[in-house]
Amino acid sequence: MKNKSIEFCENKYPVMTAAFKEILNQMYTTFCEKQHDYGPTNISLGRDLSKKENKTKSLTGVWFRSNDKLCRVDNLLNNGFKAKNESLEDSFLDLANYSVISLLVCKDKWEK
Repeated sequence: MKNKSIEFCENKYPVMTAAFKEILNQMYTTFCEKQHDYGPTNISLGRDLSKKENKTKSLTGVWFRSNDKLCRVDNLLNNGFKAKNESLEDSFLDLANYSVISLLVCKDKWEK
């Protein structure tokens, strides 16, 4: 049985909700591709995340990466910067994935 809020949104906004699901799939694909290329240690810093201080360092690293993406978005939107290698959409996908990665770290699911 579908959640009533989901049913409402999908009926009232079918194009938007279908596009949202497509973006979520694109996020997941991007996440898996980056995990394949880089592995999880770039987030865990090669440390045991069951220790609070290591988890804090990991989340701080994700925050720095997110800040880099936000600065890139600012350049693309407000300074007329033309990126050669990463589009505005790519930056938004990375930001969304960093948010999910942060939740995975917080919930002790990273690297498991």
